[in-house]
Amino acid sequence: MQEPPLVTVLRRRARALPPLLVDGALALLVTGAQLWPLLTTRQYEGLPWHWWGYVVAVASSLPLVWRRRAPLAVLIVSLTTSLLYDLAAPVAEQPVWYGQLVAYYTVAALSSRPIRMLLLACTVVGSFFLPGSPDTALRSGILLVAAYAMGRAAAGSRAQAAALEERAARLERERQLEAQRAAERERARIAREMHDILAHAVSLMVVQAEAGPVAVRKDPARAEAAFDAIAGAGRDAMEQIRRMLGVLKEDGGAPRAPQPTVDDLPELAAQVSGAGLEVTFEVAGEPRPVTAASAVAAYRIVQEALTNIVKHAGATRAGIRLTWEDDTLMIDVTDDGRGAGRALPSGGHGLIGIRERATACGGTAAAGPRTDAPGFHVSARLPLS
Repeated sequence: MQEPPLVTVLRRRARALPPLLVDGALALLVTGAQLWPLLTTRQYEGLPWHWWGYVVAVASSLPLVWRRRAPLAVLIVSLTTSLLYDLAAPVAEQPVWYGQLVAYYTVAALSSRPIRMLLLACTVVGSFFLPGSPDTALRSGILLVAAYAMGRAAAGSRAQAAALEERAARLERERQLEAQRAAERERARIAREMHDILAHAVSLMVVQAEAGPVAVRKDPARAEAAFDAIAGAGRDAMEQIRRMLGVLKEDGGAPRAPQPTVDDLPELAAQVSGAGLEVTFEVAGEPRPVTAASAVAAYRIVQEALTNIVKHAGATRAGIRLTWEDDTLMIDVTDDGRGAGRALPSGGHGLIGIRERATACGGTAAAGPRTDAPGFHVSARLPLS
């Protein structure tokens, strides 16, 4: 059952107070309670109460100021002084020694298990030797045991609250760590997407731009086609980047066009063919439904492989082959370029990105020189489900 908000606020404010201030106020309150019989009851046969009674009432309660620092010592002082109450007469009858109960509660709540067990044993044995009637001894023992039980309950409640706070803090740390990991994964994904888009578009534009001056002098029609290819690659890159940045906006109002998939590979092959590289596209087997992750990975893997061919291979021909199997899609991209002699630029992420994309959707990827002819071979196996 949830406690009222006012109680929660008061509890929080009370916990914020300095412990010494709280214990001092408690000691004054208990002192007033123990002096109450002496201050309000009638004197004995016209005689004033003995001063000793006032001393004991104060001495058995004021040490509660230090109850958190030395709980056992405060309990011993309170018990000893209260037992000396009847040494003088006349004194008023004390119905309950509140200082003892508070000190007993504190020992039960804060002391170690051996001290608590010794205290319980002494309470049980001492009940038989307390001065006064058996009823008084029994009542005193019951009150002390009740104070002990309340102290243990308070200790258990604090331990449970501390455990819950620790668990909440741990969960919050784990949540922050997971959020950080998710952000890192998202940054890596965005970096791969930006790399794939820009590297592919810029490579095509550079190749066409390098061929443009030669074509202008020898073949104006081809030069015009080269400039058209540069413009098309730039527009495509800008559109994909604009779409990606729109998705990243907080308002979420940007249109979210679908990611390229396996069905867009023929268009990609045609686009690269326009850059002067002869690209063939083959399909073997019956096409099957494929997961969204594998579909995007297939397109990006082929795109990255073609980008590497355009940038580094010095090839004249490249081939794309898709092989549909029962539960996997095999992707093979080959070229007739430099093969093993190919040198990737420092810091390049092309082949690494291919492997990461394949692994991210549960597949595998490999790259290396061709064994059947000069050139390079990139292969990937992606799961269909």
